[in-house]
Amino acid sequence: MMSELIKVSVAITNISGERFWDTSRSIPPVQISTNLNLVSIEKRNDEELEVPFVLTVSYNPSVAQINMKGKAYVTGNKDEVNKIYLEYKEKKPPPPAIVQSISNIVLVESVILSRTLNVPPPIPLPQILPIKDSEKKGTVVDYTA
Repeated sequence: MMSELIKVSVAITNISGERFWDTSRSIPPVQISTNLNLVSIEKRNDEELEVPFVLTVSYNPSVAQINMKGKAYVTGNKDEVNKIYLEYKEKKPPPPAIVQSISNIVLVESVILSRTLNVPPPIPLPQILPIKDSEKKGTVVDYTA
């Protein structure tokens, strides 16, 4: 688990989005594939790491594509930063807090871009399920046994 002394800041350096589907046609049901790739972890100094990343959002059928590139900067005390770097060199996965910090930023930006392109967002939207008749009237449960 990462120490609270670690701070992750995320900078997006490139955004591209393209809608392939004609705007006059309605979009069919699609499968959306989101791929976040942390390219590497580079040591900038004893207290800072740089983590370049690439996000690709693909739609099937191919109605659109969204791509983002950027860098996350991980700062903190020397021991924590060194531990993260050494674990990366040993081919261990990065700490979840780094991946989560990057994911939070790029997914919000990709949702905004998907709205601009008028395509489905790359995150599942909450679904409102119909209420069953038994739930409308209340269900009686007998706890005596």
